[in-house]
Amino acid sequence: MQNYHVKTHSGHWDLTKDGGERASISKPTKAELLAAMEEFMANKKGSVKIHGVDGTIQEERTYPRSVDPRRSVG
Repeated sequence: MQNYHVKTHSGHWDLTKDGGERASISKPTKAELLAAMEEFMANKKGSVKIHGVDGTIQEERTYPRSVDPRRSVG
């Protein structure tokens, strides 16, 4: 399973694979990135940690949902 991070970088938002240097997706706003991320992750198994502007993790999503090890609402 791949791990990804959503973070702000130089005025835009990036989805980057753990250990990767280049963004898999880059969008001007967080909302646009999250929408594009849903399509990007549709056929992948992975975990996405969504960070806030301050760098703290706000949320974690698992794709597909069926492989989520925890039974949580989030």
